[in-house]
Amino acid sequence: MLTTIYNQSNFTDGPYGLKLQQTFSTPGTFSVTIPPGIKRIWAIVIGGGGSGSSFASGGGGGGGAGGISMGWTYSSNIVTVGSGGIGTSISGAGANGGSSIYGMVFAGGGSGSPALQGSGGAAGGATTPNQSANATISYTGTAVYGTGTPGYAGSGGSPGVSSGAAGGNSTTTGNITGYSGVNGLICGGAGGAGTTGVCTGGNGGSGDFYSGGTGSTGTGLGFGGGGGGAGYLGAGSNGLANNGGNGGSGGGGGGGAGAAGIAGSGGNGAVLLYY
Repeated sequence: MLTTIYNQSNFTDGPYGLKLQQTFSTPGTFSVTIPPGIKRIWAIVIGGGGSGSSFASGGGGGGGAGGISMGWTYSSNIVTVGSGGIGTSISGAGANGGSSIYGMVFAGGGSGSPALQGSGGAAGGATTPNQSANATISYTGTAVYGTGTPGYAGSGGSPGVSSGAAGGNSTTTGNITGYSGVNGLICGGAGGAGTTGVCTGGNGGSGDFYSGGTGSTGTGLGFGGGGGGAGYLGAGSNGLANNGGNGGSGGGGGGGAGAAGIAGSGGNGAVLLYY
């Protein structure tokens, strides 16, 4: 049988010989108890996903995936998990996701979809892009590239370890489909659509283990919500009517709304500790 990292449960994102000991996926700042004698921790830190956007005529963009950083750090007794950006029906930009940190390892949240109709939000890097399609430099120091070019943290519409979100389709007549989210380890949300014809939201980006949500479809302006992007710990939810789907747990980006719908919220961040 062909052996790959996908059919072997002993492959993980942590160093060989260490075990995942603690997972934090509820937003907030918490105390951490580390056993005596443990001086170094391998941490995987994920920021919250950005929310999608909503516009009266449809075409809301998806929210960017939360940033992901991993590495060795000193043992700390404090952890902060960033929240996902909250989607609303208010016309304009989506909400950014919150940053997460443990010890010396930190990750920014995904960008909320920009205020420009039809534009998707960038993935988080070491810091959080502010309602922008332009990503920020990653924790690893990897350079930032423009829209459409792969990067560790993807700009809007771009693949990456954390992927940028898809834009919405703002055409208001005919049969229209929003753009689908880009795949990655953590994924951005899909764009919404708004039309008097058949209106279909895009599908959220899918990761290695979890899928993005599917877009809603039907005739008229009551449909077209984009699916939420997959997170590190969970699948994105489907668009429902003209509402965007929520991003998956662990930084998935929220889906864009159809006409005057509620944009999808980003998935909360996460921190995983190996020792």
